[in-house]
Amino acid sequence: MNLTRGQIALARFPHAAGGRGKKRPVVVVQADVYNLSLRHVIVAEVTTNLSTAVDPANLLIELATPEGAATGLLHDSLVTCLHLEIVRPPIEPFHRSRFSSH
Repeated sequence: MNLTRGQIALARFPHAAGGRGKKRPVVVVQADVYNLSLRHVIVAEVTTNLSTAVDPANLLIELATPEGAATGLLHDSLVTCLHLEIVRPPIEPFHRSRFSSH
């Protein structure tokens, strides 16, 4: 797969209840070396539900910051590491955005 760690992509993210889920933004968290050799990728959910922004497992993306604006997201969002998933293609790049926590 041609994805890199930190890249924002669109993938079908399963519902917590086990349903098919919907296509949504995700952040690639899997190491690049595995992204080149495996047919799946580990991603973190991106959500606009900011109610758990203070949770240390979440990372707030604020569009008012240069880093947030560079993501290409439309709304302030959370990357939550409480909801990691292994997804398989199709995984679409999201405007060639890349997220960096540095």
